[in-house]
Amino acid sequence: MIGLRGRMFASFIVACLASTALVAGIGYVLVRRAVLQRAQDSVLVETRDTLARVVPGTLSGPVPESTLNDVARSLARPDRVVVVTDGTTTVSTGGFGISDVPTGLAARAPDGLFFQRVVLNGEPWLVAATRVSTGEEETSLSVYVFASLAKERTDLDGIERALVRAGGLTLLLAFVLAFLLGRSVLRPLRRLGRAARSLGAGDLGARVDVRGRDELADVARAFNESAASLEYTVRELRRMEANARRFAADVSHELRTPIAAMTAVTDVLEEDSAGLPADTGTAARLIAGQTRRLNTLVEDLLEISRMDAGTADLILDEVPLADLVRECVTTRGWADHVVVEVPPGLRVRLDPRRFDLIIANLVGNALLHGAPPVRVTGRPGLEVRVIDQGPGIPDELLPQVFDRFFKADPSRPAGQGSGLGLAIAQANAELHGGRISVANAPGGGAVFTVRIPA
Repeated sequence: MIGLRGRMFASFIVACLASTALVAGIGYVLVRRAVLQRAQDSVLVETRDTLARVVPGTLSGPVPESTLNDVARSLARPDRVVVVTDGTTTVSTGGFGISDVPTGLAARAPDGLFFQRVVLNGEPWLVAATRVSTGEEETSLSVYVFASLAKERTDLDGIERALVRAGGLTLLLAFVLAFLLGRSVLRPLRRLGRAARSLGAGDLGARVDVRGRDELADVARAFNESAASLEYTVRELRRMEANARRFAADVSHELRTPIAAMTAVTDVLEEDSAGLPADTGTAARLIAGQTRRLNTLVEDLLEISRMDAGTADLILDEVPLADLVRECVTTRGWADHVVVEVPPGLRVRLDPRRFDLIIANLVGNALLHGAPPVRVTGRPGLEVRVIDQGPGIPDELLPQVFDRFFKADPSRPAGQGSGLGLAIAQANAELHGGRISVANAPGGGAVFTVRIPA
């Protein structure tokens, strides 16, 4: 695809070429017309005057051959051939005869002095024809003058070559002017492009120098105003986002102490719930469960806040992947519902605590929303898959499963997850430089794939 500079260059050259060709063409036509008009006027006027002077006013009987010769010699020139005839005798001063006269021109000769431009033997000629009366009606002379236009053709060829050279010089000048014009026009656009790329790369202070008062200066001024507005808006959004993160982190941090105390109390109440009245025991167990959920939610919010703030660090260690996965499911009491299919000799370098969170969230999500048994497979690379036997996830919801607080079924009970688990798992995978993807298995069930570069 041709760029702006190429289009400008081509347009300017085409315009210059068209205007040069138009001016040269019109000039050539006018000059050609003037040259030929001068040549034919000279022949016609000279022919008329010579015939009026040479041809006798009164003759009776046949025209003497001497008269024909006198008329021919008086009109003859080095570049002309004259043919004179009285219908019986024909005199020619060159290699042309009556047969070389165009038929239509010969037919018009009795009506006056006429001419026609023809090409004979590859050369241009002007043929003038007239009939001169000699006194008696039956006595007249037909005169045909063949005037060579070779000199005019040579002159016109010279003019044509001069116009072509002038057009070439004009085109060369147009190239130079187009180059200079392209530089002067595109230089501000290149500066504007560099500033736009810098702005897109995150440099909110990128600006363009405004020079002059033309349209390009207006564009540069508009860009600077837009960039300033964008910089202010982005800074405000960043400030508000930072405040929101700080608020969530502060609230979550402040809630940890009272929730820890509440958890301790509700655990005691839950242990003694069997000895309490039925309604009181149910309430104690309910408050204990909700307190544990609240504690999990606060921990998840703190983890999310650390991820957003960029303060989450990796503590890498080389560990056996199979042992890490089995320990994750065993400590959470899922061993009877999870099948681990990881090669025993596979060792990986990662953060064990954060990878434990990834596997725990994926397996817990599979057990809660899918159906056991849940299979966890692994292979070098590192690639770990968590596969459940449930109904799968609707295709239209697949792109949203890692969004914060997303719930595939908004009507599910409030106690079944907060919608942060998969978001935390994805954030921990990205912290390792990897990614988690999700798809539906052909036979049913969801497949979560963790890929972390070695």
